[in-house]
Amino acid sequence: MDNRTRWTALYVLCLATLMIVLDVTIVGVALPSIRNSLGFSETSLAWVVNAYLLTYGGFLLLGGRLGDLFGHRRLFIGGIALFTAASLVCGLSNSQGMLVAARAVQGLGGAVASAVSLSLMVNLFTEPADRAKAMGIFGFVASGGGSIGVLLGGVLTDALSWHWIFLVNIPTGVAVVLLSLRLLPETNAHAAPGRLDIGGALTVTASLMIAVYAIVNGSRNGWGSTETIGLLLGAAALLAAFLGIESRVSAPLMPLRMFRIRNVATADVVAVLWSASMFAWFFLSALYLQLVLGYSPLQVGLAFLPANLIMGAFSVSLSAKLVMRFGLKRPMAGGLLFAAAGLALFMRAPVGGSFLADVLPSMVLLGIGAGTAFNPLLLAAMADVAPEESGLASGMVNTASMMGGALGLAVLATAAASRTSSLTASGVGHLSALVGGYHLAFLLGAISAALGALVGYAFLRVGAPVHAEESEALEAY
Repeated sequence: MDNRTRWTALYVLCLATLMIVLDVTIVGVALPSIRNSLGFSETSLAWVVNAYLLTYGGFLLLGGRLGDLFGHRRLFIGGIALFTAASLVCGLSNSQGMLVAARAVQGLGGAVASAVSLSLMVNLFTEPADRAKAMGIFGFVASGGGSIGVLLGGVLTDALSWHWIFLVNIPTGVAVVLLSLRLLPETNAHAAPGRLDIGGALTVTASLMIAVYAIVNGSRNGWGSTETIGLLLGAAALLAAFLGIESRVSAPLMPLRMFRIRNVATADVVAVLWSASMFAWFFLSALYLQLVLGYSPLQVGLAFLPANLIMGAFSVSLSAKLVMRFGLKRPMAGGLLFAAAGLALFMRAPVGGSFLADVLPSMVLLGIGAGTAFNPLLLAAMADVAPEESGLASGMVNTASMMGGALGLAVLATAAASRTSSLTASGVGHLSALVGGYHLAFLLGAISAALGALVGYAFLRVGAPVHAEESEALEAY
């Protein structure tokens, strides 16, 4: 494959990744419109988000392993085709059940495609300098997609209708499938199909889905409720069964030795902590802008634009150079500390806040942090595994990110709601009580990002600086 085709193939992978990541957050600012249109209750409305999270988080690991067994290209194209078809049904939905079911199928298609996209990219770029540049571009799309989703969701909802946040995927998905058939190289399966670990696949997928279900409903049912505790215990029992199966079968879905690979294990832990803080940013700052400052969906989206631009500038160029020059741990830790500072700054946002004084500084710091940290996180997850297990490694870090996001969002939203209720009961005004709850959630998000920086810096294996010719290649880029 010539160099031009290789980079074009990367852009196709990035476009697919952007489409999938967008759908985690793009519905956020459209939820009030969806509620009014389809008659959702406050409780049932959450399933527009949760249905996607359940299947996306539950099938990432299985998707990665299926890609290793049956070919990454085949699984990627199939996943995008399924995601696109489900997006069409979402956009045409005229009932609650139709939309929620289609969102669940969207999550399944997105999980399969996401789990193998990193593997395809790593196989396209084998030279360290090229891989670092490619990972910078890919990292921007993966980390910035969430905030771009808030922007795009606001624009489409205000200018057209909520249906278009899903329908916009149709031409994009069709283009990705057609271009992938032309540009992505064939990949050979690395194991016979008959060696698929069915028992492991069923137990780990069921465990992840039940855990996500318990987490995303914990704030409504109560973290100490019989239902929540029972579901979490059931998920833990299934996870224990999965580990038992993996220790005995000859071709395990997830070889337990993967946890002994230092950078893979560290990247997974950092992904959980990092995603928890990022979801605090995407969702809670959007709520602050809408419910406290009275922003329209379009204004909320535009408020994220500075962070998107900064994130793009850092991810595509500077982050790759930092990784090649200083290794993985310092750029990752530094980026996470910038993000922690940005979330901490949101703790001073008042009821009558202004964009320039109370929102923009945090957005700038978060843009720098996300743009710097995500590239080394992805590199760490993929650096020390063999090509035939790259799908598994990418599935693990993606699963960790989704679990961290779901857990973080549920815990932080519960903490914010509890603090708001406490302040309201003590006689504090409605808006002041809301802001007090958000402040606590932003504090917890900042702590999560700072812990991610500490774990990454303490445990990541030090990467070597680049050779002279690789430095020159990066400077030319």
